[in-house]
Amino acid sequence: MADSSFDIVSKVDRQEADNALNQAAKELATRFDFKNTDTTVTWKGELSVEIASSTEERAKAALEVFREKLIKRGISLKAFEADDVRQSGKEAKISGTFKAGISQEQAKKLSKLIRDEGPKSVKTQVMGDELRVTSKSRDDLQAVIALVKGADLDFAVQFDNYR
Repeated sequence: MADSSFDIVSKVDRQEADNALNQAAKELATRFDFKNTDTTVTWKGELSVEIASSTEERAKAALEVFREKLIKRGISLKAFEADDVRQSGKEAKISGTFKAGISQEQAKKLSKLIRDEGPKSVKTQVMGDELRVTSKSRDDLQAVIALVKGADLDFAVQFDNYR
């Protein structure tokens, strides 16, 4: 029987992130506590977001609204990193970026976790910015998925190409 495998990746669904941003922008436009504060949430590039407001407190509150929307859309907050508030003229701005891809260091950490605590028949292989996990037994792969989901990692993970 051929080996079964899946990939562990760290990526953000751009469409879901866009939906979360649009929902947050809509809420900021209609909420009473954001009236006359010129608070906006916009894309700045492919994976960067900028929140601008007239006051620092409203900018932080807008960031919380955006984070709530990300959670509702199923995007892990580990994948979104926001900078501190900075003053830009009369506006307070917060820049945030979505992290994509598993670094070599994170892949090694994940491989070690699977090697130490996972089933012995499982093999891991780093492939660019993802980690391929293979085994003859699908049950072992399911055990690895449960292990990785239960682990306290400092980055978001998804599982792709399960075959």
